[in-house]
Amino acid sequence: MKALIALEDGRVFEGRSFTGRGETTGEIVFNTSMTGYQEILTDPSYKGQIVTMTYPLIGNYGVNDEDEESAGIHLSGFVVREHEAQYSNWRAKGGLESYLKDRGIMGIEQVDTRAITRHIRLAGAMKAAMSTEDLDADSLVKKARQSQGLQGADLASIVSVKEPYYWRDNAPAPCDQRIFDEFRNGTGWTQGASFRITVIDCGLKYNQLRLFTNRGAKCLVFPADSQAGQILDTRPDGVFISNGPGDPAAVKQVITTVKELVGKVPIFGICLGHQILSLAIGASTYKLKFGHRGGNQPVKDLSTGRIEITAQNHGFAVDQSTLPSDVEITHINLNDNTVEGIRHRKLPAFSVQYHPENAPGPHDSEYLFDRFAKMMA
Repeated sequence: MKALIALEDGRVFEGRSFTGRGETTGEIVFNTSMTGYQEILTDPSYKGQIVTMTYPLIGNYGVNDEDEESAGIHLSGFVVREHEAQYSNWRAKGGLESYLKDRGIMGIEQVDTRAITRHIRLAGAMKAAMSTEDLDADSLVKKARQSQGLQGADLASIVSVKEPYYWRDNAPAPCDQRIFDEFRNGTGWTQGASFRITVIDCGLKYNQLRLFTNRGAKCLVFPADSQAGQILDTRPDGVFISNGPGDPAAVKQVITTVKELVGKVPIFGICLGHQILSLAIGASTYKLKFGHRGGNQPVKDLSTGRIEITAQNHGFAVDQSTLPSDVEITHINLNDNTVEGIRHRKLPAFSVQYHPENAPGPHDSEYLFDRFAKMMA
């Protein structure tokens, strides 16, 4: 079924839908990962985006229940060069086509994804519309221009969990007063835990909770709109601020909450959590030209000189010149020298812009979870 992808600058690309009829809008971006498409699809950080995969063959190992990073698919559309319907993998429970179709997500193939990627790199990420219904290029370009962009959008509140839950048996479980009391007092389900971590969910990925659990922690997850008093009332050993979508400066409630938490409890932030921590301590953020998305971004740890290959997914960055003097830059991106990590010199708080939870991506940066454990000890 013929489909068009129209960008707000007037560029139009042609392909075919492998998920049936539909129409959608979003900011079109590209991801350079060779594998991990299911983790990308279920990463809440992609809310409001149409993701183009640079690797040409997608779908060849199917999908399964174990690789989901959240409760659903959050992106607006999925664009690939070639969709492989005949998947082969002993873990597979189904194919990519039905996985997208059952969740109402458009998938487009037979697109010149190399041309899209090159165009975005030169012109920058931009709003787009893709459709099988409206095949008039001018009309579709107009729809792209009229769609909502990411700048100024608080999407974290949309993808965040609506009620608190705790992580049990590798899955979310609903909370009641007993669960809260046991977490607060270190009894019941938290008895014997190495650490008790309260998580602010801005678009959480499940593997972050798995890695905390592997280190003996028990995790209690709160919605993004939670107040600092609610967080502190759980008496956590540490607070984790998760990744998430949209413009960090628009997530005002979480910024306010984190401002009130800094200095009172150890804090660790990832991606959007890194940007929120930076904003909470007085820095500012800005939108990148085309963002960093993929599993091969080189980052330098300035304290050791070690180079890490990292997984990344963000369209905004922290403005280095606005960081306060009592905040140290710990990591930088070797491609463009953007800030990839910070720590407070006096208070127990640090964060990184990339994704050390490796889902998908390299395992080079998993040590950061150990660093947070040491800070909470």
